[in-house]
Amino acid sequence: MLKLIERFINKIKGRNDYKFEKNISISNLITIIYLRFLQVLRGFIAKLFFLQSKGILFLGRNVKIDFKSSFSSGRNLILEDRVYINALSSNGVNFGNNCTVGRESIIVCTGVIRNIGTGVSVGSNSAIGARNFISGQGGIKIGSNVIMGPDIRIFSENHNFTDNSNIIKNQSESRIGVSIGNNCWIGANVTILDGVNIGDNCVIGAGSVVTKSCANNVLLAGSPATKLKDI
Repeated sequence: MLKLIERFINKIKGRNDYKFEKNISISNLITIIYLRFLQVLRGFIAKLFFLQSKGILFLGRNVKIDFKSSFSSGRNLILEDRVYINALSSNGVNFGNNCTVGRESIIVCTGVIRNIGTGVSVGSNSAIGARNFISGQGGIKIGSNVIMGPDIRIFSENHNFTDNSNIIKNQSESRIGVSIGNNCWIGANVTILDGVNIGDNCVIGAGSVVTKSCANNVLLAGSPATKLKDI
């Protein structure tokens, strides 16, 4: 039975090396299959109501997606419990194949409708951790094979505040955008600010505040984050 399920998972993921933990019990496996079945059922219903997603869509409980026409995904997207996505933006929210969004994460592309945001794209085989907040007003591009820990915040917009004759909320916003390269690991509780471009094959240490861009193959950590070494 385990071998059959492993073959099925490898097939839908397009890989050949997926295996269960050898000590997993049959009862736990049945529970996992049951929960995934409910997610697939929710995803099937959502696709009937114009949600654009290829392959199998796994939807947790209380997932909400606003502006579905601006949302799309490749094969086998997992949105865990209580994920919220507001896809209103010029480029929308787009996922590649085999992506996961952890529970209670929020992706918002537009804060105020007088200034529509750019959007968010996530490459294939990338995973957004639990309780991540991704603010795509200025545009956020996340590469393929990126793993992100819990409680990460990414901002692609700043408020202007230099005009002392006007309150801050009425001084408009500046937007540059954020990009994260392929094969990166972003540790828990990291904050990435607008204008940052992270290269390929980078690691960002837990708790870091990233204010400046970095090249490929580096380890960053600290607040503000600085390069510790080449990888």
